[in-house]
Amino acid sequence: MKRVPSKRDEFHVTIKNNYLHMKVAYLLGSLNRGGTETLMLDVLRNHKHAAFDIFCFYRKSGILESDFLASGATIKKLLTTNNPVKFIFELRRNIKENKIDIVHSHQFIDAVYSFFATIGLKTRIVQTFHGFDYNVSTIGKLLLNFAVKITDRNVFVSNNVRNYYQKKYKLNSENQQVVYNGISFEKFNEVNIENDIRKELKLHAGSLLFGTVGNFVHGRDPYTICKFLLLLKSENIDFDFIFIGKKSDTLPEKYNECVKFCAEHKLDNQVHFLGSRNDVPELLKQMDAFIYSTDHDTFGIAVIEAISAAIPVFVNDWSVMLEVTDNGKLANIYQTKNENDLLIKFIDYLNNRELYKNNAIMNAIKIRQKFNIQQHIDSLYQLYKTL
Repeated sequence: MKRVPSKRDEFHVTIKNNYLHMKVAYLLGSLNRGGTETLMLDVLRNHKHAAFDIFCFYRKSGILESDFLASGATIKKLLTTNNPVKFIFELRRNIKENKIDIVHSHQFIDAVYSFFATIGLKTRIVQTFHGFDYNVSTIGKLLLNFAVKITDRNVFVSNNVRNYYQKKYKLNSENQQVVYNGISFEKFNEVNIENDIRKELKLHAGSLLFGTVGNFVHGRDPYTICKFLLLLKSENIDFDFIFIGKKSDTLPEKYNECVKFCAEHKLDNQVHFLGSRNDVPELLKQMDAFIYSTDHDTFGIAVIEAISAAIPVFVNDWSVMLEVTDNGKLANIYQTKNENDLLIKFIDYLNNRELYKNNAIMNAIKIRQKFNIQQHIDSLYQLYKTL
């Protein structure tokens, strides 16, 4: 089912300062810490630099709610109810009151809500796909299949993701577009080391300190990292490793197997599980290197942030990671699920640390140019204008 443009679909836009002035409302579920929420928080914090008015409607509170409210953008929590019809009317009322031109959802269920909430209105619908549909229920996939057909534009965070959906759901290529995520790198420029992680964990000063960032959820592969750490220990390397990311409520075994593995192999004194943290930029600045392992990430904000921190980054050769690291030029690539190959690459780093550090500084400059938040916002504006 596809929306057919008509006169009612024409924008109620005005020309202001030589650009199309429009109002865009972003729809979010809960405001818990995650890749989508991190991206949107950076967008909202930079709302004054956008060529369009930004609104944000969300359904549930979360750990980042205070940060969202402090962003300075127009943010509102909509009526939460188990009755989707009531929610649709609540959403419609806010769209009409604020004269929203575009509703941009980040979950397919919100795209479905938006479709019914904008019937008879001139509002256009855009949705961004941040992940694959691997763990979507049967009913969810039916709704997703509906959502990709009724939006005015589907946005994907990488070419890999776009190709997947375009092929699987037989989508018209003209309505599918890639817009890379953006990151507000200023938060890395303003880092002051107020919390010394070595003191917090009582680590001795001479050990190698490195780690990873990412919740223990579908798509991540922390177990390969654990097996690599055991190999590293067998090489008599003095190190401490930190896992930054929370245990999943729906997939606790991914976290539990890592903790169990480290305990069984007497790594628990060197491997530290910190849970969710709000000082990631500060922690990255204290690391000597960064390790990442994924099964099917769709973009990898954590990898981009680590590269921007000017530390050597090691990531597996998953297609998306090759895409965002310029075919591996901006990071050190190892074979997926091959801890032995990672060890070989990492030992080379240990033997040539000055060279790797210099390369990391150059990579940080390049990655910041490629994925800065202003470029993301500008790309969104160019997309909105085509509607």
